[in-house]
Amino acid sequence: MYYLSPDLFFPPVSQANRDGILAIGGDLSPERLLLAYRSGIFPWFENGEPIMWWSPNPRMVLFLDELIVSKSMRNILNRDSFKVTFNRNFRDVISNCQNIKRDGQNGTWITNDMIEAYCKLNELGIAKSIEVWQNEQLVGGLYGIDLGYVFCGESMFSLVSNASKVAFIALVQKLKVENYKLLDCQVYNPHLESLGCREIERTDFMEILKSE
Repeated sequence: MYYLSPDLFFPPVSQANRDGILAIGGDLSPERLLLAYRSGIFPWFENGEPIMWWSPNPRMVLFLDELIVSKSMRNILNRDSFKVTFNRNFRDVISNCQNIKRDGQNGTWITNDMIEAYCKLNELGIAKSIEVWQNEQLVGGLYGIDLGYVFCGESMFSLVSNASKVAFIALVQKLKVENYKLLDCQVYNPHLESLGCREIERTDFMEILKSE
């Protein structure tokens, strides 16, 4: 495992251990975070831990043509009961992602320092959010890093049923229109699989990431 110095550097992702941990330390500066995402790496740690940098193998991704929208979800979308906006309220989205309770988790990996770091990336036009509204209230959304050809999804939340799915589908539709290559979803979970995401080898992911 590599211990980062103040220099802006990451080792090759092939050096990650079996769990996907590549390096420890460093900082959450915009420069380091952007280098990380462009290199197929992301931070993931909890309060009280050092910053841990990951590049898992396999990698969970969505090829945009493989999005699955169920019949029941299509009916929900056709009702127009939700309003979707793009990058209008980033801080509220990431804060809700921090505070939402998730099954099987005692806490959150989105620390206050991470919120400030990603809000700074948002100000620089690198981190972006998708908001879902119902009756003028923010009820769902997601955020991630926009590399211009790959969108690296970070986290999503839902305060009412299906709101996060609405955000996810709206994002995929937008990325497809804008000719993005991939939506990076990082690690497997069954909810993502139900939406059409699948695991690919890290080497295949890196080839796509380097093909800007």
